[in-house]
Amino acid sequence: MIHKKTHTVMAVKRIRSTVDEKEQKQLLMDLEVVMKSNDCPYIVQFYGALFKEGDCWICMELMDTSLDKFYKFIYEKLRRRIQENILGKISVATVRALNYLKEKLKIIHRDVKPSNILLDRRGNIKLCDFGISGQLVDSIARTRDAGCRPYMAPERIDPKRAKSGYDVRSDVWSLGITLMEIATGRFPYPKWNSVFEQLFEVVHGNPPMLTTNESGLYFSPEFVSFVNTCLIKEDTQRPKYNRLLDHPFIKKSAEANVDISQYVCEVLDNMVNSGANMFTMDIP
Repeated sequence: MIHKKTHTVMAVKRIRSTVDEKEQKQLLMDLEVVMKSNDCPYIVQFYGALFKEGDCWICMELMDTSLDKFYKFIYEKLRRRIQENILGKISVATVRALNYLKEKLKIIHRDVKPSNILLDRRGNIKLCDFGISGQLVDSIARTRDAGCRPYMAPERIDPKRAKSGYDVRSDVWSLGITLMEIATGRFPYPKWNSVFEQLFEVVHGNPPMLTTNESGLYFSPEFVSFVNTCLIKEDTQRPKYNRLLDHPFIKKSAEANVDISQYVCEVLDNMVNSGANMFTMDIP
């Protein structure tokens, strides 16, 4: 959709009047979060909403692709890797976005994964999709069935531990899985054939650990330390955002002069030329 006066191209989410109560609740939660987050540069921006044909149309900032599509194209089609300085900027933007949600809105995202991190040609990196975000009560969330299971932290999957609730450190785990995936080009766990396999491996097995040499891919000790810190299995020992923001890798990455725009544009141009689908979001 284009705003005629400003010529701004917008992404539109259409909330149909026929959606069920659960889906409507998720869409409204997403709307509430983006409306309250307009002062955060790491969260997709909200422009406005209108009613048309009985449906609600939510107008939001248009990004160019998701990190999920982006990294898969780089590894599978370009046969390259994402350089660590780019991984650093993605890490900084995501941690700052999650910290904003916690400190300003008192909510937990609960669905951190590559498809919910967006990029554009201007070099922006932004978090999206807040439909299943949960309110923190005394810094604890209790809903168990929200989120994408492969990225869920052990304390959210284990029925015994989930009863007492969980906090933002469960999103820290999801961030660690996400970073390991986009850094190596593959999901850190083997494919599960059932929920029970996932339950056993994530809850009872050792957590994934990044090394400085992953099948010929070399990473700095600082990046390895950051990812593995996010993937500490015991949630009480896993850091929250304030400690992550003080991590040497995040501090170094925040100060680094990296032309994200040039890098993203180069990859997107290759995606366009190859006819690749650049988006996963539902944009009518």
